[in-house]
Amino acid sequence: MASIRRGLLSDLFVGVAAKTLSLVETDPKKSNQHEFNGSRELKNLFGLEPRQGIPTRFIWLADEQMALSEDGFLSWSKYREGRFLYGKPRAIEYRLYYSGNAVTAAMETGDTLFIAMRPRGQALVIIAPSGTTMQSQLRWLFGMSEQGKLGFEYNNIEQNANAQIDFAARYILDELGLDIEEPEADWLDALLEPFGMLFPNTKEFSEFSRNSLTHISPHDDPDKVLMAWLEREQLLFRRLERRIVAKRLEEGFIDKTNTADIEGFLSFSLHVQNRRKSRAGQSFEHHLEKLFNVRGIHYQRGIETENRNRPDFLFPGQKEYRNEKFPVERLTMLGAKSTLKDRWRQVLSEARRIEFKHLITLEPSISERQTDQMNSEKLQLILPQSIHATFKKSQHERLMNVQNFIDLVIQRQKS
Repeated sequence: MASIRRGLLSDLFVGVAAKTLSLVETDPKKSNQHEFNGSRELKNLFGLEPRQGIPTRFIWLADEQMALSEDGFLSWSKYREGRFLYGKPRAIEYRLYYSGNAVTAAMETGDTLFIAMRPRGQALVIIAPSGTTMQSQLRWLFGMSEQGKLGFEYNNIEQNANAQIDFAARYILDELGLDIEEPEADWLDALLEPFGMLFPNTKEFSEFSRNSLTHISPHDDPDKVLMAWLEREQLLFRRLERRIVAKRLEEGFIDKTNTADIEGFLSFSLHVQNRRKSRAGQSFEHHLEKLFNVRGIHYQRGIETENRNRPDFLFPGQKEYRNEKFPVERLTMLGAKSTLKDRWRQVLSEARRIEFKHLITLEPSISERQTDQMNSEKLQLILPQSIHATFKKSQHERLMNVQNFIDLVIQRQKS
């Protein structure tokens, strides 16, 4: 199977410190606010020399709520240097100060604070609310403990030069708004020459991406094959998108009065984001369809069950589903959502005859709270095998991979 070169996490971050926020750090009545004591972990992150006015992007991320983002600064300062107590010099203490903003005002007790230093001296401060999938994803990305600590943890990412940015890591970095330059940019550009400056339709582009991986057979391990197809298409699409968007930006946004067209720019930006999300979901279904077809699995895609509901995949099909004499235990419904958040509940009403439903996603490190809720609603979660590693060990036994699901529908088809 052909390998794909990836970027490294150390290209984006030098080191990260994280902690679970305490009451004294979030309640204005109980703290001075806007500062943290200079722990050993923060000394590892910032060093021993003072650093003032570090340019910082503050981000607050929850699962379904709109993200907050604001620019500000951090300052790493010595405290009580040169002071004496009972005639003896006091040990140097450090403080980390931060500028107040809408992000820090939103943080609450139990949230996780991540402070990440970038290679060029900037910082990223991220707040993830307690118990959310975003909290789980960021802990996994930055190599922090699953449960979190009241004191700071530190991870020297720069020393771990082998930490590659795989599909799961890229998924989370997208949430942070970090664009990654592809290490194989020139080769990808050459591959995309036939498309010029136009986007092909999604089905055509998915097929093109699969065919570009000449050493991969759709009959191989479906978990590995699916991830290879998805990653190749993501790389190709982002590269083509970069070329097309760059050209549009060069043209500028000027309205008929020869002034800056702010509304035009915002509309264009929103269109780019929506196109990304739409194509990701459609390409996911196209690749799954290919895996089912080559294995001779009977299914229908997007057909109506009842009340105008249209599950992504119904096995073996609508005729069998509507036939009351057809054994319900041989019916299978599969929802496919490249991103999940709280949208998993949408699939629960899509096929009422089927009590136990299946949902496949690409979202890494979903919170234990959400997977417990899915289990209680008789919804089986499916992920490509490589993404299982982003989940807590306590969640693994409840997860299926793509091969498990294919074996299930083939067995039901043979019954």
